[in-house]
This record gives sequence, structure tokens and C-alpha cells, in this order.
Amino acid sequence: MMKSLNGQVALVAGATRGAGRAIAIELATAGAIVYVTGRSTRSVPSPMQRPETIEETVELITARGGKASAARVDHTVAGEVASLMERIRTEQAGRLDILVNDLWGGDPLAEWGVNFWEHDLDAGLLMQRNAVHSHLITSWYAAPLMVARRSGLIVEVTDGITDRYRGSLFYDLAKASVIRLAVAQAEELKPFGVAALALSPGFLRSEAMLDHFGVTEQTWREAIAKDANFAVSETPHYIGRAVVALASDHDILLKSGRAVATWNLAKEYGFTDLDGTQPDWGSHARDELGLDMG
Repeated sequence: MMKSLNGQVALVAGATRGAGRAIAIELATAGAIVYVTGRSTRSVPSPMQRPETIEETVELITARGGKASAARVDHTVAGEVASLMERIRTEQAGRLDILVNDLWGGDPLAEWGVNFWEHDLDAGLLMQRNAVHSHLITSWYAAPLMVARRSGLIVEVTDGITDRYRGSLFYDLAKASVIRLAVAQAEELKPFGVAALALSPGFLRSEAMLDHFGVTEQTWREAIAKDANFAVSETPHYIGRAVVALASDHDILLKSGRAVATWNLAKEYGFTDLDGTQPDWGSHARDELGLDMG
């Protein structure tokens, strides 16, 4: 899949860290010109209060010989998204081939272990704004560029691909709604040759997750003693390579409207994680935890 996306233009909305950052890196490695957006910059941090920035993501891409540019965008603000799309339209002669909606911003808002009526209502509603409305706003402005060229792929990043309840009403509503966004977009975009689907990682070894366990990517296996399930975790580059595989698939319209996962796509397309393995969170969850992950 190396350089399989030469000449294509991609927007990764929410590429500051985690899956979004790795997706942007992998798309650029495959030859795409990548627009990296998010709210965290070196001069203006986001409410997430994390150290990662969009500038750092671009630097990681350019250090690998890729092409990328950063734009600070709050994707819940329609005017900011409109300005971004006008920039892409101008700089890329109207071309946008790939949109990845990886916007989240819900970690500091989620309250676990409480009933939904005990959850802070404002925080729960803001989670929907950050993690669902932002996706819809971005697709609303991006879709016309793809429709005009009758080609394109929209990827909605979610958590899980089944109807299994995710442990908190507000969290579950956000992630399930993103899947439905993909289904609905696929239906309306089909006549124009544009595909849309939802994509889930497994147990993701994001920067925040590594910090939670007190390990680094080099020492991550030490955390297995704290949580045995961590042995089946995957780096964010696994989902990045899944996006590249999907974007390189000439028959991608056959998958439009579906919810897919890294562990299944790895078997289908043959890509691996950074260490050459193919983590299978779906099989692990079914066999060891009794959960149907799809």
C-alpha cells in the first residue's frame, strides 16, 4: 500500500493525538496530502489539557517525507469548518478525496459508574456536540467537494461495531450515533460515487491510555500485569493502516454504509501493526470476555 494514495487529498479532523494522529501519518506515508486539524496548538491548548498539538503531528509527517499542513479548527463551529473547506478548495483545486471524522473531546465529560439521570446533563449534551455534531458539520461542508468530483471516502471513527451497550448512556449515544451518521451518509452519497463507513479500533494504545497505565510505547507490556486485556491492545497506527487500506480499495463502495473494525480489516487486507502482528480484539473479547464485538 506504500504510496498508493499519491496525489490524493485527505482531511483528518481531530488529528492532534491518538488514532487521528496516526491516521494522518499513515495517509501521508501512503502519498496523500493531509490537512491536520484540531483544537490543540502550541499557543492555544484545548480543554483536553493534553500536551500533543496539531503542529507536532505535521512535524512527525514531514520528518517521514510526507506532505501535511495544520489548521486550528473547532469543528463544532460551522464558520471555522467553512473557512477550512474554502482553504482546501482553493489550495487543491476543489479536490478532497478522503475525510476522516475522528473528533471526540469527550474524555473529560464522561462519568462512568453512574446512571444517566445522575450524569451531569450539560457534560453529556456537550459530549454529543463535540463527538457527533462536529462530525455532521464537517461532513456537511466536505461532501459537496466529493460530490462534485463523484468520488471520495468519508470515515467515521467510532468505538465498537455492534449494538452492544458501551457502559454509559451519553458515551454510548455518541459512538452509536456516529455509526448511524455513516449509514445515512452512505445512502445519500451512493448516487454520486462517494462512500461512507464507520471504523472502530480495538483496545487502543493511545498516548492517554499509555499515561493512564504509567507506561510508554516501549514499555507498554508492563501494563499487562494491571490489565490482562492490554496484551491484545493495538497502536494507533493499526487503525491508520486500516484507513489507508480502505482508501486504496477500488471497490470501496461495496463497503459503504457498513461498520468495520481494524481486527477484521487486517485479515482481509493483510496489513499489520507496527510490530508486524495483527491484534484481534474481536476474537479476544468474544473468547475471553464473552462480548460480541463483531
